[in-house]
Amino acid sequence: MTKSIVLTGITTTGTPHLGNYAGAIRPAIKASKDEQVRPFYFLADYHALIKCNEPARVKQSSLEIAATWLALGLDTSNAVFYRQSDVPEILELTWMLTCVTAKGLMNRAHAYKAAVAENEEAEGTDPDKGITMGLFSYPILMAADILMFNANKVPVGKDQIQHIEMARDIAARFNHIYGEHFALPEAVLEENAATLLGLDGRKMSKSYNNTIPLFEPEKKLRKLINKIKTNSLEPGEPKDPEGCTLFGIYQAFANHHEVDAIRQRYAEGIGWGEMKQVLFEKINDEIAPARERYEALIAAPEHIEQQLQEGAEKARAISRPFIQQLRAAVGISGLAG
Repeated sequence: MTKSIVLTGITTTGTPHLGNYAGAIRPAIKASKDEQVRPFYFLADYHALIKCNEPARVKQSSLEIAATWLALGLDTSNAVFYRQSDVPEILELTWMLTCVTAKGLMNRAHAYKAAVAENEEAEGTDPDKGITMGLFSYPILMAADILMFNANKVPVGKDQIQHIEMARDIAARFNHIYGEHFALPEAVLEENAATLLGLDGRKMSKSYNNTIPLFEPEKKLRKLINKIKTNSLEPGEPKDPEGCTLFGIYQAFANHHEVDAIRQRYAEGIGWGEMKQVLFEKINDEIAPARERYEALIAAPEHIEQQLQEGAEKARAISRPFIQQLRAAVGISGLAG
């Protein structure tokens, strides 16, 4: 049986938070144990350089993300878990793909268009001010990440669908010129993935500085949950769970019966302080065992490094022969034979 290849990248610019866990990490950990698929998960550290020029932050984020996934039970016997920069064939493929990618395609990339639009709003500003070639062409690096392993499916949010469509276009163009080498990837939209609100009621994001780090110690976790913004309704007054940050986060951690019970408590007028305590206990119960493993891993980075190197060897067992095949296809190979 040929396993379906599923690939996910994690940009190394921040500390994993509850939103990352509920929306992406938890379902990916579950998928890593599915023997019907061959999952590839990688630390996208070259992607991090596009928007972060703080070396210490990129390195620390790589450590925290790798420790998080391992602590939560990533099955590295089934999944290939590696660091992007440990697979140099990806960058070689990026250049090959760059040479068949139309500039007009990159002109249509959402991130580039948004940056240009922001510049144009400032009168007299160069439309390309502050825009690097990394930002402009990173959809090609993303395509190389996907096509190097001929991923069949790439789980993404709605804002990333365009990048998968671009990867398909680039792969099709390469195949047209050099023969059939790449499978055309499909975007898998995470319709049921939880999107959590942060401390201020906006989407939980490091960009808004409103996140709750996944493995905060208990005391800090409690303090952060107590900071979550609520309305002024008093205990005893009925409350609407829809759009409530506390309820939304609770829903991502609780089962259906527990959610129904809390919904009833809202109708009965549960106090915000009590609800925050309920939420803290629910999150802490789920996270505490993994938190201990996470702290042990952070204290032993050599174990994490070993796991990443083993994953890189698995990845390169595929990428090394494939890049040789692609080199021959484009005419870059030894002259004898």
